[in-house]
Amino acid sequence: MKFGTSGLRGLSADLKGRASALYAAAFGQYLLESGQAKRGDLILLGRDFRDSSPEIADNCTAALASLGFAVADCGTVPTPALALYGLKLGAASLMITGSHIPADRNGIKFYRPDGEIDKADETAISAAAAKLDATFVMPAKTGTASDHAAVCAEGFFKRNAAILPAKALSGLRIGVYQHSTVARDMLVDLLALYGAETLALGRSQTFIPVDTEAVSPETIELLKGWAAEHRLDAIVSADGDGDRPLVTDETGTPLRGDLLGLIAAKILKAAVVVTPVTSNSGIETAGDFAVTRTKVGSPFVISGMQEAVSAGKARVIGFEANGGTLTASEFVINGTVLAPLPTRDCFLPMLAVLSLSATEGKPLSAIASSFALPVAAADRLENFPVETSTRLMAYLRQSPDSLTEFLTPIGKPATVSDIDGLRVTLKDEAVIHFRPSGNAPEMRCYVEAKDEAAAAALLDAGLNRIRQWANTN
Repeated sequence: MKFGTSGLRGLSADLKGRASALYAAAFGQYLLESGQAKRGDLILLGRDFRDSSPEIADNCTAALASLGFAVADCGTVPTPALALYGLKLGAASLMITGSHIPADRNGIKFYRPDGEIDKADETAISAAAAKLDATFVMPAKTGTASDHAAVCAEGFFKRNAAILPAKALSGLRIGVYQHSTVARDMLVDLLALYGAETLALGRSQTFIPVDTEAVSPETIELLKGWAAEHRLDAIVSADGDGDRPLVTDETGTPLRGDLLGLIAAKILKAAVVVTPVTSNSGIETAGDFAVTRTKVGSPFVISGMQEAVSAGKARVIGFEANGGTLTASEFVINGTVLAPLPTRDCFLPMLAVLSLSATEGKPLSAIASSFALPVAAADRLENFPVETSTRLMAYLRQSPDSLTEFLTPIGKPATVSDIDGLRVTLKDEAVIHFRPSGNAPEMRCYVEAKDEAAAAALLDAGLNRIRQWANTN
């Protein structure tokens, strides 16, 4: 088991066994020993639609019940809904999800009573699991959980139903790519509440991994076909656990996730934006706010937001290149106070961009182009051994000559950032960024260029160079 950019990840086969119970017990023990919870306290449990998730949830329920906790079953709900409910009750929570990664893998996201765990918590939970491992006995699945699914979902729906004015999306025809995301039904209901004509598309009974940061060519082809066939103004969707948004324009072309976060920041009149180094480099000049860059992963964004709040800053928001948007401050919108929700949320950025299209009467393609951001693209090499990516990054970092040699078929490096992976600005001002995934055997490549053709060519060159190096070293 390994903590990545967001939560614990591992093979589904392993998590269906002893591992999930061990880590749930380690989390519970950590809460008790750190004084963040006591026996008898309520712990919330949610899950996604993966085949392995119910069994993993049962293991976690049994482990937590054996420590004396009362477990609340929140069912198949979006992760931000579970987080919001946990903050309201002051209860710790666990979300059983592998987010966007393949179905043969799964994971657990942990939340303290006051919000998402940080890197120090991850270290403490891992240490607790290592300590328990030698003597841990898989508890019998006799733990029972009370049903909190409806009240958990209802609270999140009410939050989102207050963000925009009544019928704010009237006149828009929006497709909802439902696949296997836990957000699928709530998205349809919420958009309809705001007056949009909605069309449910592609509902699946088996789990489909959808990566909103690197949408597959097959998925894009599907989206483009639906957009043309049904004359849609937009298509919306989310990843498996509903914390990362996917929004397309009227042609079915996905909008960048960091653009969605940027639009949410502007609509909320944010004063501080915290975002990873992988987000578009044009964000700094795109609004009237200060920008802080972090490593990739919600724990780092949350840490950056907390630092801003501790420094006395107000109207603090964060978002990632995948579009997941977090708030660390109260925001007033539509005459209501939006309470802080410092975990990734797909609903806020979706509503922000759709409402901007409706208000300005412009198609989403025009909205996107009006920001004039550098054209960015990203993709990944799947099933890329961690050992190989480690050797590659060590080679790129060992000397300027190594980096120059590696980039010879691509361009000449001008400046380098090593915040998370290696982000290289080339002498022609294009950007290429190499970064191993933090939660899967994948190698990621991010690029920025002057136009779509140049970005696509640069991305292709970057991925090919990675493959070439891996095959010869």
